[in-house]
Amino acid sequence: MTRQQAPTLRTVAATAGVDVSTVSRVLNSGPGDRARWAGPETVERILRTAEELGYRRNPHAASLRTARSQLVGVVVPRLQDFVLATIFEGIDQAGAELGYAAFVTNSLDDDAQRQARVEQLLSRRVDGLVLCDARTDDPLLQMLDERAVPYVLALRRSGDRVGAYADEVHGGRLVAEHLMQLGYRDPAVIAGPEYASTANDRVDGFRAALRAGGLNLSDDRVVRTGFDADAGRTGVAELLARGPAPDAVFATNDFAAIGALGALRERGLHVPDDIGVVGYNDTPLADSLPIPLSTVRSPVLDIGRAAFTLLEHHLTNKPHPTVTFTPTLIPRATTRPR
Repeated sequence: MTRQQAPTLRTVAATAGVDVSTVSRVLNSGPGDRARWAGPETVERILRTAEELGYRRNPHAASLRTARSQLVGVVVPRLQDFVLATIFEGIDQAGAELGYAAFVTNSLDDDAQRQARVEQLLSRRVDGLVLCDARTDDPLLQMLDERAVPYVLALRRSGDRVGAYADEVHGGRLVAEHLMQLGYRDPAVIAGPEYASTANDRVDGFRAALRAGGLNLSDDRVVRTGFDADAGRTGVAELLARGPAPDAVFATNDFAAIGALGALRERGLHVPDDIGVVGYNDTPLADSLPIPLSTVRSPVLDIGRAAFTLLEHHLTNKPHPTVTFTPTLIPRATTRPR
């Protein structure tokens, strides 16, 4: 009598109509982790099919597959950005101290690419994610929550999700107070996109401090562009097209501020004599420009290290409340008393 062959993962996958890798991850995960790999209906179908076929796990092989990978995936908008590169450096440093390896991928702030990059990281069995490209309203994070994927945020906030951040509202307030102390009375803002909490918080803090000082930041004095030099050039062009030049420009990123400096020079406006400029992030270029840039500095390496620590605490079921760091103003030559 021929002994019937025991069903395999491939048998279960073919019967359930799903990929064998999905079957493997679902069947070799605990009940609380299965949603990480498939939706509820797919998980239920896989479990039901395995039961009907009489599939039995290989305990030794399963233990090898479900061991912690000691890998952490990091998603950033662009690694070429100094701030994001430094945050990744902090994550990598802190991870290496505990035996983890971190690897990074770029989302380019594109919805489809963000989704694809996150799925690629999860397919490589990372233990968790650090996301530096969160959006104020973020379906991707909702999906990760539903799938119980361990993650924390860094730099950009989204709702009340746990992460490591700078107090961007305070940073914006510092810029406004600096300009008012120097006698500026008609500032404008070149802000990043509205989906980025960093841009929104910096503008909110700037506006609130101006209001407290008796000044008003009208909507036509705020231009929404991006965080790079082209955004700064575009921002200046739009501000000047709307009416008289402001007496100061706050760009919510140093690279946008550098673009603004070039655009102002091309239009015959002198910094700081005609118009003051303040950036944000204190990139290495800021102090090396022909006119050193006034800016705001945040401890971005510490933010990265804290983000990994939060993720590691999440993975080991330790308390992991949000960590917030305080930025400081770095006054230089692009602003002066009026």
